[in-house]
Amino acid sequence: MSIRFGYACLNMTLGSKKGGFRSMIKRTFQEKGIQHASRLTLENVETLHGIVEWNNTHGIQVYRMTSDLAPWASEYEFEQLPDWPAIRAGLELVGRTARAGGQRLSFHPGQFNCLTSPREHVVQNCIRDLRIHGEIMDAIGLPNTPEAKINIHLGGAFGEKEGSMDRWCRNFERVPENVKRRLTVENDDKAKCYSVVDLHKVWQRTGTPVVFDYHHHKFCDGGLSERDALHLAASTWPVGIRPVTHYSESAREREGRTVSPTAHSNFVDGPVDPHGLEIDCLVEAKAKELAVIQLVTGVDQSSFYDEQRGTTDEEIAAITRKQKEKKAAVTAEKRAARRRAA
Repeated sequence: MSIRFGYACLNMTLGSKKGGFRSMIKRTFQEKGIQHASRLTLENVETLHGIVEWNNTHGIQVYRMTSDLAPWASEYEFEQLPDWPAIRAGLELVGRTARAGGQRLSFHPGQFNCLTSPREHVVQNCIRDLRIHGEIMDAIGLPNTPEAKINIHLGGAFGEKEGSMDRWCRNFERVPENVKRRLTVENDDKAKCYSVVDLHKVWQRTGTPVVFDYHHHKFCDGGLSERDALHLAASTWPVGIRPVTHYSESAREREGRTVSPTAHSNFVDGPVDPHGLEIDCLVEAKAKELAVIQLVTGVDQSSFYDEQRGTTDEEIAAITRKQKEKKAAVTAEKRAARRRAA
């Protein structure tokens, strides 16, 4: 048994300029247009290549790319970008670099992607967003299989879990082939949503592999132990492709922060139990690659993490308290004004 660990999106070691990605609000896109979107996309692709190179150098073979490579990509076709030839060449370079290091790249589009939705416009938006992810993977030259997964959640249950699962399976057939062959689904962290048991039923109809999330399983176990759920999820993966898992820990339990029990911690302690399987494991922790380094080597990375982000948890908590106090004061003043006006 063995585990290959990886992380998602940002690279703390490279810092915000070389390890972060640029985006923009809608107003900026409306003001500066597709030319600005093109420049940001080119910069983001160059940043992505730098991160993939860093991963190769440091032996990290599992990496989830940001879904924000191309800001406001739903508003244009890639070929319309003025810098598209350079962007495409940059994506091809990312692919060659990843292959040279045996690095597995993937995507995890946002949770607004909801193929269970009874609203047609929501489903259409989801399909459009998934198509964009598939086109980027094609440009990189990634396999048209779950080796290069596009991972999503099923979406809401809408008070009728079985009906919603059926709707997801029907809408799955509308997804482009280059997405359909890469798509995976992940168990949820809410008891009313979808466990590995539910997702196994979806796999039986669609052949969509299941990504097992260790942390989510604690909140939505479907009546299975961790071992049984992991093995059931792993059984849905094609022969020759390592199952992917997610591992995170509760920020409330590990770090004593006043947040939801499902919120991710900065670092994780493990151990991660593969239960006898060969798996890839994306560590979902706010310290990103530093969390992986600390988990694998046991060398503390917390001081460097605080230095890179420029603030500690205590300072963040103090800022949050001040913001809440200010908001409460404004709300109280508005209420007082309404009473005076009455």
